[in-house]
Amino acid sequence: MKTTEEARYGSVQVTPARDRPRIGVYVCHCGTNIAGMVDVEAAAEYASQLDGVVVARHYAYMCSDPGQGLIKDDIREEGLNRIVVASCSPLMHETTFRRACAEAGLNPYLFQMTNIREHCSWVSDDPAKATRKAMALVSAAVRRVSLHKSLEMRQVEVKQSALVVGGGIAGIEAALRLADAGKHVYLVERQPSIGGHMSQLYKTFPTLDCAA
Repeated sequence: MKTTEEARYGSVQVTPARDRPRIGVYVCHCGTNIAGMVDVEAAAEYASQLDGVVVARHYAYMCSDPGQGLIKDDIREEGLNRIVVASCSPLMHETTFRRACAEAGLNPYLFQMTNIREHCSWVSDDPAKATRKAMALVSAAVRRVSLHKSLEMRQVEVKQSALVVGGGIAGIEAALRLADAGKHVYLVERQPSIGGHMSQLYKTFPTLDCAA
């Protein structure tokens, strides 16, 4: 017989302790690029109270060797299985932090980066509002990383061939260049012959060569 709680909400799935998120959050000062506008201490304190967060720190330059060392040490010593870094654009340092996670034995895709520099400090003139936005972005990143699954890199063999659609002058030139580069080329044209509009002309200027 179902209990009242089970009848109301359905059966509850219990997550094994080893699979429960143990999240580390790291807020970067980025010198004064972030800390000059965002209250990084308050953002880290806020992060420490979020569900699943075990460690929350702020540091001058998270991308530096000592900053990466903090993450590695916490992964090993605190048993962290998810990492969030709130700093600059992922275009700059996402691979940096993923590599740090991997070097500490954590799957690099159990990492989430959120941009509180370009999206907060650099576009704000109100420290209070910038800090609230940074907290919101950190909260979203924590929620997102808690749902991440481990991924593995795979290498697959790529067939050295190419398909060129359209046998006009551009398609012919593309096919020839690919063939010269050693690729096997398939040139597809819907008309009975190649040449496109060029084949419909009589002569070409200024040499008056036969277009066909």
